[in-house]
Amino acid sequence: MKILHTSDWHLGRSLYGRKRYEEFAGFLDWLAHLLEQEHIDVLLVAGDIFDTTAPSNRAQELYYQFLCRAAESTCRHVVITAGNHDSPSFLNAPRELLRHLQVYIVGNTGDSPEEEVFLLKDSHGEAELIVCAVPYLRDRDIRSVEAGETPEDKERKLIEGIRGHYALVAEQAQDILNGLEKPVPVIAMGHLFAAGGNTVEGDGVRELYVGTLAHVRADIFPAEFDYVALGHLHTAQLVAGQEKIRYSGTPLPMSFSEASRDKQVIMINFNEDQMEITPIPVPLFQALRSIRGDWEQIEQQIILLKSEAQSVWLEIIYEGAEIISDLREKLDELVADTDLEILRVKNNRLWEQEKSLLGEGEMLSELDVAEVFELCLQAHDVEAEQREDLLKLYNEVVDLLNTEDLRAE
Repeated sequence: MKILHTSDWHLGRSLYGRKRYEEFAGFLDWLAHLLEQEHIDVLLVAGDIFDTTAPSNRAQELYYQFLCRAAESTCRHVVITAGNHDSPSFLNAPRELLRHLQVYIVGNTGDSPEEEVFLLKDSHGEAELIVCAVPYLRDRDIRSVEAGETPEDKERKLIEGIRGHYALVAEQAQDILNGLEKPVPVIAMGHLFAAGGNTVEGDGVRELYVGTLAHVRADIFPAEFDYVALGHLHTAQLVAGQEKIRYSGTPLPMSFSEASRDKQVIMINFNEDQMEITPIPVPLFQALRSIRGDWEQIEQQIILLKSEAQSVWLEIIYEGAEIISDLREKLDELVADTDLEILRVKNNRLWEQEKSLLGEGEMLSELDVAEVFELCLQAHDVEAEQREDLLKLYNEVVDLLNTEDLRAE
């Protein structure tokens, strides 16, 4: 039996205003072919299917077209869980219909762990796999709030809540196993931040439980799980060095900082009592390059890229000592009539000067909301000891807005 683990598609995400639907379509087409080529039996998608809780019509079209192709392929089952970017109600809305295509959706935690544990059967109707499909566990789903609790209390309750939830679904899986004539593998899914997980600057990964560490350790997953398919972190990696607990990472680079990192999906092959794990590289559908240095260095690198005659999206970071007030104009002239497209220009020489202006040129569009708020704190001379608390409160408000289910009644 072959299983494919992927996550964090972020359908609909743009890069500095540039739509990326062609890349997403290219990936999903490649993935559909991979299901057939490798004779995949089960596809697991561990959260963040979409980039926002209100995905565009084009993002939805890509999603449903892929599910139809998967249903027509040799892949017998697709299991999808929600991430922190997803709308639980949007994902759940067609789940009864999708169940007829052997697509199992878990948008949020239910009243019983039975709603998250699936016994999947082969083409002969024999049990072949148990999947504990745990979605992103929202704070309100796993933690009770008490007056006067400290940040340490909050973190402890979150960890206990996550641990308790996985214990419940593992117990449900064990009950199913006890009723079978032969043992089958048990796989868990999750969308969370594991302790020690690697991230890169600018990848868009948010702290899931703002104001706390709340990074779960590997021992939070019960020993009954043969494999744990995780989502949320964009870099493919093991958790605590354990081969069976993994992040698949994003299939596309979500930022220029991820451009040099190889992307992958993970194939798990259960053959009798053996489990073989094979990362499969994802092709590059749009080249990204970050170029930095003084003018001469930047010019040389762009000339080299022009000679390669390929489509590349560029981030330019100018670090020279000379002040170049018309840097953007010179760069645009340099890439004119080529397949090179500059999405972002950051002039470090003028950075400090421009920070105080917050709106001149393209400065504001190059900052995220947290950076803008920090600059506001600086502009109003807020004392250092107050800044940390204010920033935490601000991040909590932003996180609530980002994770609000806009499609829920």
